Amino acid sequence: MSPHRAVIPHSRPTIEQADIEAVTDVLRSGRLVQGEQVARFEAAVAAALGRRGGVATSSGTSALHLALLALGVGRGDEVIMPSYTCVAVLQAAHYVGATPRLAEIDPDTYSLEPEDVRRRLSRRTRAIIAPHMFGLPADVTALRTFGVPVIEDCAQAFGASVDGRPAGSMGTVAVCSFYATKVLATGEGGMVVADSEVLLNRIRDLRDYDGRYALAVHYNYKMTDFAAALGLSQLRRLPAFLARRRALAARYDACLEGLPLRLPIAPPGRGHIFLRYVIGVDHPSRLARRLGSRGIESKLPVFRPLHHYLRRRGFPTTDAAMQSALSLPIYPSLPDGDVDVIAGAVRAELALLDGDARQSLPHGSGRGVEAVVGA
Repeated sequence: MSPHRAVIPHSRPTIEQADIEAVTDVLRSGRLVQGEQVARFEAAVAAALGRRGGVATSSGTSALHLALLALGVGRGDEVIMPSYTCVAVLQAAHYVGATPRLAEIDPDTYSLEPEDVRRRLSRRTRAIIAPHMFGLPADVTALRTFGVPVIEDCAQAFGASVDGRPAGSMGTVAVCSFYATKVLATGEGGMVVADSEVLLNRIRDLRDYDGRYALAVHYNYKMTDFAAALGLSQLRRLPAFLARRRALAARYDACLEGLPLRLPIAPPGRGHIFLRYVIGVDHPSRLARRLGSRGIESKLPVFRPLHHYLRRRGFPTTDAAMQSALSLPIYPSLPDGDVDVIAGAVRAELALLDGDARQSLPHGSGRGVEAVVGA
């Protein structure tokens, strides 16, 4: 790689002057902690997701923790979750002392496979955590039929939809993450949204430990006003963010057409927002290294499946995803020209791989890139 070649990062926040001014206004006000901006952000996010209310938190992980506590999940209970997801989901279950019950994913969407969830239900199951992976909604409708509270994890799918309804509007509760590389960025931050005032009040109570006469376990999970102001500014541009992500995904589709790749396939009615543009290739780590030598950062979209942390076996679809999935750069500020460069590098590097290896792609339903359904 030439020392003058600019690196194309895998992900980055889209920060504009309006965001800087929103945060600066709060800093100038002298009110930095949880206050009016947080309350406004909670109301705006809840409205965007079709929910009655929201409770802002310090991170998506803390939002998951409080959601489980509010649902009464604790020691001796089981929480079903996919093995193919961020380790934060596992950590949240451990925080409340619950036993994680891992389930398989749908090979075409990377999200929880409802029939496998059904097989793993027990009398001790108290919740199902359903991440909407990479921006494509999970089948929450099917998961709700099991009669167990469903926590929708919208960390990667804020703005996605199912039959016109927002992802995050269908479970018992939903959680969001506003980490720097998510759809909306506040640096760090999260939120729980729900329709039940009882649940929302429990979460508000647990979020803060101060000003109480009796001693009980509470948490310091508050969001700051300047983070909320940044979130509000970002939320105003959500339609533009989503349109840009979908346009970039369509450009990738066109540039990569004809290559032996696998892409997530959106079932009818599920609107993909492409937080990640994930391709299925043989030996993704090898391709990532080769792209890196060209100044292009790509990543395995899940660092390590949860069953590997827990030293369990029996998750072949998840293992297949780990052996094939690679995430390419996609974010609203990514120029069209960079997509062309990335796609060209993928095409060139695949041409250098062994022909047999390029044909043995373990993930997906056997369809090529041209079969992908868009938003």
